[in-house]
Amino acid sequence: MQAFKGSPCAASGATRPGARRVPSAAGQKTGLFSRYIVLIMTEFAVGGPGLPQQRRLVTEIPGPVSRELMARRSQAVARGVSSTMPVFATAAGGGVIVDADGNSLIDFGSGIAVVSVGNAAPRVVARAAEQAARFTHTCFMVTPYEGYVAVCEELARRTPGDHEKRSALFNSGAEAVENAVKIARYATGRQAVVAFDHAYHGRTNLTMALTAKNMPYKQGFGPFAGEIYRVPMAYPLRWPGGPDACRSDALRVVTELIHTQAGEENVAAVIIEPVQGEGGFIVPPPGFLPGLAEFCARHGIVLIADEIQSGFCRTGDWFACDHEGVVPDMVTTAKGIAGGLPLAAVTGRAEIMDAVHPGGLGGTYGGNPVACAAALGAIETMASEDLAGRARRIGEIMLPRLRKLAEKHPEIADVRGRGAMVAVELTVPGTLEPSPDVAARVARACHRAGLVVLTCGTFYNVLRFLPPLVIGEDLLEEGLSILEDAFSTL
Repeated sequence: MQAFKGSPCAASGATRPGARRVPSAAGQKTGLFSRYIVLIMTEFAVGGPGLPQQRRLVTEIPGPVSRELMARRSQAVARGVSSTMPVFATAAGGGVIVDADGNSLIDFGSGIAVVSVGNAAPRVVARAAEQAARFTHTCFMVTPYEGYVAVCEELARRTPGDHEKRSALFNSGAEAVENAVKIARYATGRQAVVAFDHAYHGRTNLTMALTAKNMPYKQGFGPFAGEIYRVPMAYPLRWPGGPDACRSDALRVVTELIHTQAGEENVAAVIIEPVQGEGGFIVPPPGFLPGLAEFCARHGIVLIADEIQSGFCRTGDWFACDHEGVVPDMVTTAKGIAGGLPLAAVTGRAEIMDAVHPGGLGGTYGGNPVACAAALGAIETMASEDLAGRARRIGEIMLPRLRKLAEKHPEIADVRGRGAMVAVELTVPGTLEPSPDVAARVARACHRAGLVVLTCGTFYNVLRFLPPLVIGEDLLEEGLSILEDAFSTL
């Protein structure tokens, strides 16, 4: 496999013939790197699985080109839009991201579980390019097209349950959640919606109300939508009495609170992430989700599974609900659905979805034809390459090494997850007091060493790992070794 050479800008300050450059803003004072920014060497100008699958650092992280771009970013991009790493990507594929300085980083983030099929996956690129050459937009509500229908057919085939289904397509996960709640309220004639502690459902007004974490998602943005009721999440590590008590008591506590605080007859929907994402990759104990589904069915409550982060093979099944055979009434999807293009969906029982009057659902860009083409390519890749099985294999590699790491480092209070959706929670040793500073230090050490990792959790104390499902096992093992080295510096 071809090895990366040194960054041309790092080696000589010169630009290779044919390399792409980023022009400076008019009137901007520029130095050498803003005049001659090498985004990527010519031979690596195209991403995808053909990129050399290796970590390679040719500058410090961030390098001089990324620092120059970051300075421009600060003058042009709103401060409220944050970035985990101060490097600028120029190509990506398989398990690596190449930055503007020519560094090749191991990717344990997948753009927050989006590029599960890998960046620039061949089927995604081919289908999207072919569709873009035909037309890029007509608005499905004006002049429909087959790709939208085909994606909805795939969703009916892949989502849990063999009942008759309908889908509607949107642009983002938050938009899907908004519409799922809207549909559930319309279909049931009820108003109340129940959400869980540690939940994350988006950044719109309604989805902020559903989201449990205040900072940074909700602080200063209220007032929020009403008729939202919050109940405890079945969180084994932090449940009073521990995991055993969580397994035996959580469902009873949740259903009793719904009864006393909202009243079952008033509840339109219960929305839950089968494996919570931003809240810390919290996996409820066995039996909790099936019991919740049975409770909702008994009381005519729509169960909405938010599979935006956990869906599309991420947890080792097509959907996380499949693990225990749970069949929700509605499923929201986004992230991994289209290999990096913006697309989201609500899929549900036909009688619920069709309750809404014509014209009650939609949006100008929802189900964009290029995004639909990409989704069909991504779904084909997942099926043909058995990426659900690949996710299980990733879990088989990651979880034992992380548990062994926890034996050496008492700061790791919990190792959890399923498939390729894995996390460690960090606390003050011997307690449940969160250690967000330790999580941040470990993440920074990984970043400096060329490993992209993300933090999450209500208390900012969880390291989450979301590698592309196509990552090579050698890169996966190397990334885990970098993580171990980062912990050794504590």
